[in-house]
Amino acid sequence: MGKPPTHFWVVIFFYYLVTMKLIFATNNQHKVDEIRHQIGDRFDLLTLKEAGIDIDIPEPHDTLEANASEKSRTIYQLTHTNCFGEDTGLEVNSLNGEPGVKSARYAGEDKSFEKNIDKLLSKLDNTSDRLARFRTVISLILDGKETLFEGICNGEIITERRGNQGFGYDPVFIPEGSDRTFAEMDISEKQAYSHRGRATAKLVAFLTHWKPMDKAPNQKQES
Repeated sequence: MGKPPTHFWVVIFFYYLVTMKLIFATNNQHKVDEIRHQIGDRFDLLTLKEAGIDIDIPEPHDTLEANASEKSRTIYQLTHTNCFGEDTGLEVNSLNGEPGVKSARYAGEDKSFEKNIDKLLSKLDNTSDRLARFRTVISLILDGKETLFEGICNGEIITERRGNQGFGYDPVFIPEGSDRTFAEMDISEKQAYSHRGRATAKLVAFLTHWKPMDKAPNQKQES
């Protein structure tokens, strides 16, 4: 029996792409809003709540990569549905990479944005080196195979809060190439600089060019 004609695979590919459902393994609505804004209606993106999953996935590991994988693997094992997990850290040069993987819990398990910023500014008091970067790692599991995508945004930590948009450390982080904090930007402007936006762009490009008969490589797509 000969191979199916090319148009057969084209039809299958577009059918799969149009109907592809992805579960985003997070309960963080801010992250959902940012990624939905970028993905648009190209994929059927479901939150954990929308997928009927009521769990808080732990982040027990010492790397962003391992935590992102923990989230995606947990959801894939529960649902056997294509999904992705994400972990993000703020890495400050003069603090040897702190808060890093502990960014959300820097000042305690209550994950208080305000307390985290207070602690960060206190540790940077009278410090001239305020260079920092945000780093996001996305773990996609597609048909049981994992691929990692990384996004990095370099910048600096300022001495006081500015702006009321965004979340997390956004009020004290100015990305390289701008004079405004993330918290002073609307979501579209932030996407032009954002670490999460860069990782998501790689995710979207991968999914857009992926075909159902492809094998997803277990590799990290670098910035």
